[in-house]
Amino acid sequence: QVQLVESGGGLVQAGGSVRLSCAASGRAFSSYYMGWFRQAPGKEREFIAAISWGGSSTYYADSLKGRLTISRDNAKNTGYLQMNSLKPEDTAVYYCAARWSGNYRSPDYNYWGQGTQVTVSS
Repeated sequence: QVQLVESGGGLVQAGGSVRLSCAASGRAFSSYYMGWFRQAPGKEREFIAAISWGGSSTYYADSLKGRLTISRDNAKNTGYLQMNSLKPEDTAVYYCAARWSGNYRSPDYNYWGQGTQVTVSS
């Protein structure tokens, strides 16, 4: 079992930045891929970023590339998502997730956090 807890969300002004954290416990953190997804009201959950076990490979949604940085610190069992130049349309609940293998863009991850709300005001 893996438990994931997100933090760092809140109310941010447009143009600002936010850094989300995902604290993991349970099985060895370094043994799985980590992904970030978001879900806005009335919309499907969408992939935004993923990072490989050791952090050497990162992947981003094309629409958000350039504004996101995903990273992880395996010694701290924590993953991060830095988002810059925030827009009101970035308002959503942001989730971190973990999987052992497979398509990192697909939402069929093995474990999910409870989500953290990010609200961007104009």
